[in-house]
Amino acid sequence: MASHPPVEAYDEIDSTNAEARRRAEAGDAGPIWITAAVQTAGRGRRGRAWSTNRGNLAATLLMATDAPPVEAAQISFVAALAAAELADTCLGEGVARLKWPNDVLIHGKKAVGILVESGARPDGRLWLAVGIGVNLAHAPQNVDRPAAAFAEHMGGRAPEPLAALEVLANRFEAWRHAWATQGFAPVARAWTVRAMGLGQACEARLPNRTLTGVAEGLDPDGALRLRLDDGTLERITAGDVFFGEA
Repeated sequence: MASHPPVEAYDEIDSTNAEARRRAEAGDAGPIWITAAVQTAGRGRRGRAWSTNRGNLAATLLMATDAPPVEAAQISFVAALAAAELADTCLGEGVARLKWPNDVLIHGKKAVGILVESGARPDGRLWLAVGIGVNLAHAPQNVDRPAAAFAEHMGGRAPEPLAALEVLANRFEAWRHAWATQGFAPVARAWTVRAMGLGQACEARLPNRTLTGVAEGLDPDGALRLRLDDGTLERITAGDVFFGEA
């Protein structure tokens, strides 16, 4: 299998995802990793701010895919697995848990944020900007959910961002190759092993309604199966899921 795509590093940028989008809209298909020591306008899912202090990792992979949009969205699970395996390298096997769709938690607190954006290319393929932010040295304060940094759970210093990116990019490439050659099934199996909350009561906050039920697992396309309180089954394809959280 080929090594991971090249890395282009900046000291400061507005947003690695924004830079990937600019390049994609100018016709660049990648693949290339774009990273920066500091982001001045980083973003998370649903437009939430994602701050990047020096010492943390902010990186975006710009790539293209032949997959249709529904399948292309599965790349977020690939990213989550790669980030979880980076956590394994730093903190020990199995410390990282995954919460649908792509939150990476360390001892119950969010340590990694993933934002996937996409658009159509003139050749009919999709461009993907797979943004991954990792709290290596610092956890943000005054956020809506408890956050953690790798450094809080390590005996020594957290890895330097570029060293962490080397691990992350290699693990991402391994899982991307599995997804491209074997489909979503192996990714879904690995994600399920790390998943938190399956079989437990949860609340799914969707754009226009809130549902409560029990999270049963992934559908073959990555949707979350939610067994509602009245016994019916709902497929959750977008939204935020909470397990005993405020």
